[in-house]
Amino acid sequence: MDYTITLSDTEKKCMEYIAVDVDEWITNAATNRAAVAKQEILKLNMEYCNENSVTIATGEDAQITQAYTLGVIKKLADASTSTP
Repeated sequence: MDYTITLSDTEKKCMEYIAVDVDEWITNAATNRAAVAKQEILKLNMEYCNENSVTIATGEDAQITQAYTLGVIKKLADASTSTP
């Protein structure tokens, strides 16, 4: 999936101060944050499945999907608009 961001000239100059390749730095930051979230989701899904005697899906991609399907997690945008 591709995402596009826009930096002002000043923001670009600031990023060039800390990164040799700004695009690579941004991609690396997003990829690493996604990896952290993935581990959190896999852990939550495993705990839920074990506590509720649910068979854990095979493969990490399937387990991420399972976590959404079972309601173990939801998109932050959806979570922030739901009422208690």
